[in-house]
Order: sequence, then C-alpha cells, then structure tokens
Amino acid sequence: MRNSRGITLIELLCTLLAVAVLISIAVPSLGGLTRSAQRTAAVNDFFHAVYVARSEAIKRGAVVSICKSPDGARCLNHGDWSEGWMVFVNSDRDEPPERDEGETLLAHYAGWPAGRITSNRLAYSFRAQTQGTVNGTVLFCDARGPEHSRAVIISHTGRPRVSRTDSSGRALPCAEG
Repeated sequence: MRNSRGITLIELLCTLLAVAVLISIAVPSLGGLTRSAQRTAAVNDFFHAVYVARSEAIKRGAVVSICKSPDGARCLNHGDWSEGWMVFVNSDRDEPPERDEGETLLAHYAGWPAGRITSNRLAYSFRAQTQGTVNGTVLFCDARGPEHSRAVIISHTGRPRVSRTDSSGRALPCAEG
C-alpha cells in the first residue's frame, strides 16, 4: 500500500468550482455594499458640515455659509453638489454666499463623484440667532434609484436629519439609471 500525499485533479477542480460559485455570488453584493458605504460617507460629511456651520455661527456670532465648491476656494452658483462643498465664515454676509479674501475656511469636503447630490437651495447660511431661512433638502442619489437614495433635511432652525422618504412618506425624487 502506498501513502497518498496530495490531492487528486478531481478534488482540485471541485474546490475551484465551489470557490468560483461563491465569488460569483459575493461580488455583486460587495459592489452594492461599497456604493452604500460611499453614499453614507457623503451623507455624513454633509450632515457634519451643517453641524460645523451651525455651531461656528453661534460660537463666533457671525454668518457661516455652506456652498458648492470643488476646491475650497470659491463657491459655484451652478450645477449640483457632487463635486464638493465648503464651510466658511461669511463676514460680508453676501447672498448668494461668495468666499472673499480674508474669510476663514472652516472645512472643505470632497463630495461624491459616484452619485448625484442636488438641493432645493443654492447655499445655506447660518446665523447666531435667527435661523428662519436655513431650511432645505439635499438629495443623495446614485444609479440604483430612489430606493437607495437619502436626503438630509434641514429645518428652519438649522437642525439636520437624514431621511429615506420625502415629507409625505413617498420615495425620494431621484431619477433612475
């Protein structure tokens, strides 16, 4: 009798087949998980930006604005928010906000190139006491459609919340595809 010290070709092929089946099941799930994680990171970044702006406005007794900005140097008054946004002290209180020389940059966020971020407002400006005109909704949508979208809804007092539906409980208005 001989001792067998290896595996047969049949055993190797069966193992490779099992691994291939598991990978074919796991890869699509990992792609969705990655997209969800990226969307969640973008939502959390915007949520954080609102809290930074709100608290800094109170702390400094000044207007602090959030605007679309790909580079942290200038505000964009067109397009969506996907390229990024910045939080800065808006010393001259201009509307729409524009970061001028000498205005302190508090934070810059890279945005979310894998999806689309839209808002019903051009920018958000927070004040130390009266917040009456801050409210708005920021939508985070990707190619998976409305069921995977999120919204950051900012109340008139400047407090943000995250939602999966609009105020009527319906799916968020994201275009599919």
